[in-house]
Amino acid sequence: MRERRGEIGLRRALGARGGQIAVQFLLEAVLMGLIGGIGGLIVGALTVYGYALAQGWPASIPLYTVVAGPLVSVLVAALAGIYPALRAARASPTDALRSA
Repeated sequence: MRERRGEIGLRRALGARGGQIAVQFLLEAVLMGLIGGIGGLIVGALTVYGYALAQGWPASIPLYTVVAGPLVSVLVAALAGIYPALRAARASPTDALRSA
């Protein structure tokens, strides 16, 4: 959040409410978690299928792991993003602009 203080201060000075800023930060965290979860799922699936192919085995990935991987990533990202989002929402525009 520290590197984005100028952006927060500018948005607050232009009339953005704290809730809007909190939603923006939380949404960014959740989207990064989703992208990371899908990326991990793709890399994991390619690894499983590649190894199974090299060994001559049939490859199988259970459906629950396909759903659980990105879901857990999103939940962890949301939990990790709550505190910075609330902190950014409480920042005063003058302090944020002054420290940027």
